[in-house]
Amino acid sequence: MNRLGKPHFNKKGGKNMVSNVLIIGSGGREHALAWKLAQSSRIGKLYVAPGNGGTRDIAKNIAIEATDIKGLARFAKKNSIDLTLVGPDNSLALGVVDTFQSRGLRIFGPTRAAAQIEASKAFAKRLMKDNGIATAPFRIFRKHESALDYVHKHGVPIVVKASGLALGKGAYPCKTLVEAEKALAEIMLEHAYKQAGNEVIVEEFLNGQEVSIHALCDGKTSILLPTAQDHKPIFDGDKGKNTGGMGTIAPVPWVADYTLREVNEQVVRPTLQALAKKGKPFTGCLYPGLKMTNEGPKVLEFNARFGDPETQSYMRLLKTDLLDVLDACIDGKLADLAIEWNSGFAVCVVLASGGYPGKYKKEIPISGIGEAEKIPSVVVFHAGTMYSDQLRTSGGRVLGVTATGGTLQEALDLAYKAVYCIKFKGKQFRKDIGAKAIAAGF
Repeated sequence: MNRLGKPHFNKKGGKNMVSNVLIIGSGGREHALAWKLAQSSRIGKLYVAPGNGGTRDIAKNIAIEATDIKGLARFAKKNSIDLTLVGPDNSLALGVVDTFQSRGLRIFGPTRAAAQIEASKAFAKRLMKDNGIATAPFRIFRKHESALDYVHKHGVPIVVKASGLALGKGAYPCKTLVEAEKALAEIMLEHAYKQAGNEVIVEEFLNGQEVSIHALCDGKTSILLPTAQDHKPIFDGDKGKNTGGMGTIAPVPWVADYTLREVNEQVVRPTLQALAKKGKPFTGCLYPGLKMTNEGPKVLEFNARFGDPETQSYMRLLKTDLLDVLDACIDGKLADLAIEWNSGFAVCVVLASGGYPGKYKKEIPISGIGEAEKIPSVVVFHAGTMYSDQLRTSGGRVLGVTATGGTLQEALDLAYKAVYCIKFKGKQFRKDIGAKAIAAGF
């Protein structure tokens, strides 16, 4: 019997087989995915490596880091894992999918070659330029002096980005030359993002609201998830440094169905075709971040996995069994699956440590989650938490407070009511998640 008291069938058990699942990662995205998978009628043993203080309540945390690719593969083999789900970008960039596949292990996510679409913004920008996919005009630099000279000649506003993986923090929208000079110095001279800053993208600043698009891909077929909107800067009014994301709403009420179809035809499909043409077919979740400009949607960057904190909102809306979705992607049968979503809206408000996205203290006691989850439709997902003698902080983004509602305002009201129940020293959060959509009349 498995941990839910259901009989455990092997892989030959057919469609209704029970599957042992391993989730790689330790953030709020991984807690949300584990929370949804735990509801599956087919789930067997559920593991999260390394997990956090919240995943320990619904799965077994395994003390293997997301970057220990060989250790993860050994664990999967030894523990008869039927499916592995990759959360973080660094695991994909290190080739976790290649390693698992070489050992005959089923895994959800793109290969190292296909994950370049996220691991190298320079690669992604060149691919978009070569294939007519709308993005901001750009230049790529490897020398600080050259980048600085270009910025002075081009003028501001302008955007400076580290080409490699920077935990969502490597993009600097600069409105003054002083800001641009500081951004280049942090990335290229101070090595704030280590090797991720060896190449820098300097691109035109685009006006418009940001929208997150997620497409499930099985190598042949792609299906778009509902739209979501992240709130990247740390402070209200989109002020301050970029973070990994301070909150999301889903769906985005002002994005029309025809716009989604346009994005699918002009961004998602050509990108997948271009990667396949390069011998890098993509399976998993392709996530282009878009700016909705007056000239139409333009790609800011690509991600090669589920977004965080978008996933926290998505899992609250997903009606279909997540295990069925993952199986269909891995087995190339996405075209046979109808994915259903609950009506209404889901929101996520991130609670962060004081000082984030800069330096912050850890191991600060957390209280009030139980009280928050007594509020109807509220679920709190853990991100940077650990459990020693009690629940404590362990990261920059600590918790994601989610709620659903028939209207966006209803979902936001419930989430913020829950936010004020939770306490830890230094807690910071944005008070304007969803405010732009509400101001637009939704």
